[in-house]
Amino acid sequence: MRGPAAVLFDMDGTLIDSEKVWDVSLADLAASLGGALTPETRAAMIGSNMDRTMVLMFDDLGLAHDRSAMDEGCRFLTKRTEELFHEGLPWRPGAADLLAAVKAAGVPTALVTSTERALTEVALDTIGRDFFDVTICGDEVDGRNKPLPDPYLKAARLLGVEPADCVAVEDSPTGSASAAAAGCTVLVVPCDVDVPIGPGMVLRETLVGVDVAALGALLG
Repeated sequence: MRGPAAVLFDMDGTLIDSEKVWDVSLADLAASLGGALTPETRAAMIGSNMDRTMVLMFDDLGLAHDRSAMDEGCRFLTKRTEELFHEGLPWRPGAADLLAAVKAAGVPTALVTSTERALTEVALDTIGRDFFDVTICGDEVDGRNKPLPDPYLKAARLLGVEPADCVAVEDSPTGSASAAAAGCTVLVVPCDVDVPIGPGMVLRETLVGVDVAALGALLG
């Protein structure tokens, strides 16, 4: 049985239960704009980058796409989320143990997140930077964010491996589609929304009990 050439991890909802934090900061932004997010729009934001989140927010609230107002919304959301990140981020079940096992086995790793670099750096204070050989953030792929394959293709390229030899670990429809489109085998562990399982995806309830051998088995 071959092991993965690399393991590519999503962050929000996959390693840390940060979607609950985003619930608060997004609700606060919507309130500051004079409205409230519908549950459907909030669900659609999971796994999205900042620009798409602003479009969804303004559409849901019936607001014009004023660039200045949307930029101010980004600043508000980043600042509020950073405040909440500093208060602490809980691990998703099994995530810390899996990271440690992959690190101990010497398998290359990447963090592939739609969250922007500034907030990712705050989250890494909890997760640990040493677990990752490379990190790809939502503002580092020239606007070609998840669900496009570019973030995962970039991670594989920087690690010097083929996407088809990698296992990606994801929780959202957007992220899972991105990893699958890049050619990775995707271990899908849903957090807050159901994920349609397509070719190259394997569903699991939690990461508890997952080790490097189990990841290798996914590659067949």
